[in-house]
Order: sequence, then structure tokens, then C-alpha cells
Amino acid sequence: MNILFVVAHPDDEVLGAGGTIFKLSREGHRVAVAVMSSRAGARKDLSVSLEEDQKKALSILGVETFYNADFPNIRMNTVPHLELVQFIEDCIERFQAEAIFTHHPSDTNIDHQETSRAAQAASRLFQRRSGVPQLREFIYMEVPSSTEWSFNSSAVRFSPNFFVQVGEIGLDKKLEALRAYSGVMRPFPHPRSDEALRGLAAYRGVQAGCGYAEAFECVFRSMN
Repeated sequence: MNILFVVAHPDDEVLGAGGTIFKLSREGHRVAVAVMSSRAGARKDLSVSLEEDQKKALSILGVETFYNADFPNIRMNTVPHLELVQFIEDCIERFQAEAIFTHHPSDTNIDHQETSRAAQAASRLFQRRSGVPQLREFIYMEVPSSTEWSFNSSAVRFSPNFFVQVGEIGLDKKLEALRAYSGVMRPFPHPRSDEALRGLAAYRGVQAGCGYAEAFECVFRSMN
């Protein structure tokens, strides 16, 4: 299956699904990553070699295909919604995506919210354009240091119903890929610390009755 991960910033794909991406790649699925704000200008903690960091991180996870846009970081809400949707639609068509993973719409980060909404709109592309495969899966992921900071109690918060056992190898690859991004990892008890990410993977595994796991919210899944 062709699986497209649509994320706001470089490193979001690893934080949210690094172990899963590694597992899918090893199982022979084609995986691509689409990044909406590839320069992350407001992230002073990231290195100036962000593009090289991204290539290294994705290579560790077995990903060769990625698409980078340059929408303004932490200002994606100032961009016309249609422009965001059209970029994702172009990625879907070029990659012939059959499944999409993206941010949860209640994440506290505004770019995550806008990316999620745009991905939702773009997911209908196969109904409107010939030559695009039917979308078989649409799934939300959790990004530590953002998804859990869902302060809006009136919103529907992330509620995992789909778990992927990544095992110790998958978790180690996730952490290795995160370290490829300069300035992303932080000391404990930050959510992006080694201890916190291992603890989260253990907790999600316990919820699913398995070893280390990553948690997702499946919006729909077609068994056609």
C-alpha cells in the first residue's frame, strides 16, 4: 500500500509515527512524507542544516520519498485553506496515496490544526479526479509535546483506537531518527526526552496488550 504521512513540520512524522513508519517500510509498503512548513523558521532550536537532518532521519526509517512545502511556520492559519489543500492533493496524486496519516485536529499547535483540516479536505480527491486511487485509510496520530496539550475542553480530544506494535527495534529506530534532527530531543521530563518517549511507547503497548507501541485514532478504514 502507498501510505502518505502529512505533517506540519520536519520531525513531526518521527514523533508521531517513527516506529510505525519503520515497520511499514520493512514490511514492503511504500511510505512518503509531506511536510507543510519545511524550514520551521520559528524553531530556533533546530539546526540550519534542517533539510540534511530530514534526509538522514527519513533514511533511518526507510523512507526515500518526501515532499516539502514552504508555508509559514506557526502562521499557517494566515494561508488560504485552498492552498494548503492543493499542496496535499498534489502529493496524493503524485504518490498515488491509498492511506493518509496526519495530525489530530485538536492539537494545540495551530499548524497541526491547519494541516489536519487540509488533509481531511484533500482526502476526498479520489472522488473528484480520475486516476487517483480510492483512499483506504485516514488516521490521526499523536505528537508528544503538542497533542497532550489540548486545552480546549469543548473540542473532541485525541482518543486512540488503533495501536501498532513497533517493538524495541522500532522504538530504537524512532529515537535514532529523532536524534538526527538537531535540537529536537530534550532532557527528561520533557515529552521529547528519551525516557518520556520510551514511557509513552510502553504505556500505549500496555493499552493494547502488547510490547512497545504507537497509538493512533482511525477515522475510517475501508476493507475493499
